[in-house]
Amino acid sequence: MENLGKKRVAILATNGFEESELSEPKKALEKANAEVHIVSLDSNPIKGWKDGNWSNTYNVDKTIEEVSQKDYNALVLPGGVYNPDILRRNEKAVNFVRSFFENHKPVAAICHGPWLLAEAGVLKGRKITSFNSIKTDMVNAGANWVDEEVVVDAGLVTSRSPKDLPAFNSKLVEEVYEGKHEEQMA
Repeated sequence: MENLGKKRVAILATNGFEESELSEPKKALEKANAEVHIVSLDSNPIKGWKDGNWSNTYNVDKTIEEVSQKDYNALVLPGGVYNPDILRRNEKAVNFVRSFFENHKPVAAICHGPWLLAEAGVLKGRKITSFNSIKTDMVNAGANWVDEEVVVDAGLVTSRSPKDLPAFNSKLVEEVYEGKHEEQMA
């Protein structure tokens, strides 16, 4: 297993995130010794979504106002329907997402999370997957959409749904680790 010691990863989320799509990647990253921050629009705790109902509340570590891509080695975008739909309407959140691509840092998005990638304008020519109901949105944003468990395209990791989390988490940790090699070579 990769050791991500000294790596910092942001999970950008707000109310209505699919709980497992935040909690499981967070656990996988922390197990690999990464420091993980939940970043949101304000400092109020955020509420997850599970099995069609509101779920557990999670504390926010940093607000979008307090962070920059310079603070992190990678970014995770959980899905859920409400979460990415709210975030993609926030200019600072969209710019935060875009900045990871501009600086060639790993980004992982699952389920409806790729809506933020479409809003950030970073999907043209990229091979991705997502929840099938947003396939047309992804194609219209210029992505090459495929129906696969996990897709990795130059540091961008995408998956379809919570059932893909084991593969998603494995590739997420791998991509964050690989980013370490790029920094050492630079």
